[in-house]
Amino acid sequence: MRSVDNALISVVNLTKTYHLGEREVHALRGVSFSLLRNEFVAVMGPSGSGKSTLLNLLGCLDTPSEGDYYLRGKRVSTFSDDELAQIRNNEIGFVFQVFNLLPRSTAFHNVELPCIYRGESKKKRTARTLEALEMVEMTHRMHHHPSELSGGERQRIAIARALVNDPSLLLADEPTGNLDSKTGNEILGLFHKLHSQGNTIVMVTHDGTIAHQAQRILYFRDGRIVKEKFRKG
Repeated sequence: MRSVDNALISVVNLTKTYHLGEREVHALRGVSFSLLRNEFVAVMGPSGSGKSTLLNLLGCLDTPSEGDYYLRGKRVSTFSDDELAQIRNNEIGFVFQVFNLLPRSTAFHNVELPCIYRGESKKKRTARTLEALEMVEMTHRMHHHPSELSGGERQRIAIARALVNDPSLLLADEPTGNLDSKTGNEILGLFHKLHSQGNTIVMVTHDGTIAHQAQRILYFRDGRIVKEKFRKG
């Protein structure tokens, strides 16, 4: 495994166990890997293999039962709640399968929200929001509400929202899962564009065709990495 100091993220013997009454569910069982800046990694496996649990831990939305997670060489378990909140808002961008857009807000306001949470001035957040919308080619639709947008357009808005604070890490959970194949390919093309511009991406999927768009694939089964593959070219 690569050095923790040289990696953007590194997980060491990461374990997550959920207690459901008297039953224990072992979602992750001693997972270890590192990710360098500007890598594009797919996490692939069947339902229940631990993919989404891993993404929640990488996004600081949950804590491991055992093991360590390092971000920029720092152990995440040592951070306070306030520091974790700052990391989620400043360091990590999230893209979900279900978009999670506010239905009564315009596309512009949905993208702008993380900047508002940061307390940025109107001038600065407007500039950031326009820049993010330009990156996903959606400035022409920024005054529309989610109900007026297609699925692909809504996902582009969700990606712009994830990018608006210039995160170190972009986490995507089944980003094409609710899209038809043509629109899904357009979103994957956008991910390639973002990766070529320097973004680091971790994408969860159960679809092998989607996974092979990444530089590197981690195959999960029963909470463990069972195989790793690097794509040529």
